[in-house]
Amino acid sequence: MDDKLKSATLPDDLRARAEEILTRGTNPEQAAHYIDWITNLPWDKTTKDILDLGHAKQILDQHHHGLEDLKQRILEYLSVLILNQQKSTIYHAPILLLVGLVGTGKTTLAKSIAEAMGRKFVRIPFGGMGSALDLRGQSRTYPDAEPGQIIKNIRRAGAKNPVILLDEIDRVAESARSEIMGVLVELLDPEQNAGFTDHYLDYPFDLSQVLFIATCNNTTNISTAVMDRLEPLTMPSYNDEEKIKIARDYVLPTEIKNASLPETALKIDDAVWPQIVRPLGFDAGIRTLERTIQGIVRKTAKLIVEGKGKEFYITADNLKQFLPTY
Repeated sequence: MDDKLKSATLPDDLRARAEEILTRGTNPEQAAHYIDWITNLPWDKTTKDILDLGHAKQILDQHHHGLEDLKQRILEYLSVLILNQQKSTIYHAPILLLVGLVGTGKTTLAKSIAEAMGRKFVRIPFGGMGSALDLRGQSRTYPDAEPGQIIKNIRRAGAKNPVILLDEIDRVAESARSEIMGVLVELLDPEQNAGFTDHYLDYPFDLSQVLFIATCNNTTNISTAVMDRLEPLTMPSYNDEEKIKIARDYVLPTEIKNASLPETALKIDDAVWPQIVRPLGFDAGIRTLERTIQGIVRKTAKLIVEGKGKEFYITADNLKQFLPTY
């Protein structure tokens, strides 16, 4: 454990504190747990940003149909970031809040922003979160103390400048809403997050290079202080024609690849797409559509494994054979 501490890159005063914990004869298991955490955090590790608008546009177009206004906003942000990095000045990005109904592509868009910038991507789900300690961690005075979700995800990313998705920040438990919103105010404020202190680490970690992106279904339950730090972008609902294009050009090829099927294993007649898009009536997003296509692909995979064919063409006559049962 002592060797691990010596070889790790740490702030000097934190290293001294850890050495004191070891010599003080604290509970060995707790000391080892603490040292494991501090030595595995990316105190000085960052990924290099890809500051290329052409690359960013290609990634956004590759993963998302339409959304031209949103894409332009993201490219404008990247343009300012490029100019600031050319002058070696620090640019605090506007924190995007993607507002939209379930299944409208909020999480996927956040992932695409991370990919376009060449940054690591991690997600913190806020749905049902019942305590601010889930974000900020517990004091080491508690036997089973752990760092909070912020530090856990920084470690998972392995870099101090990832894209962190704060997912569904409007869906925290009512009893903890004010405390969680208080932590969010600190997280999203560039004047404060350079010294974010997790209760478990009890030492500030610089989050100023993190690009935070938040999502919500609506803004009603988000405090005014948090909204002041966010730039809301509304995710559009999709009509049937848009869904057909998304399903045919984006979702189906992706699911065929995920299932390790040959590209030619499954073709779908243009005439049956309306039935695939709306098996259960209308919904604003594409999540139900994705599940439907996943079901079709799995049924195709089963037929191939059973030796009943190598290529399948879905028409109005055999569609029911492939549609998943709801």
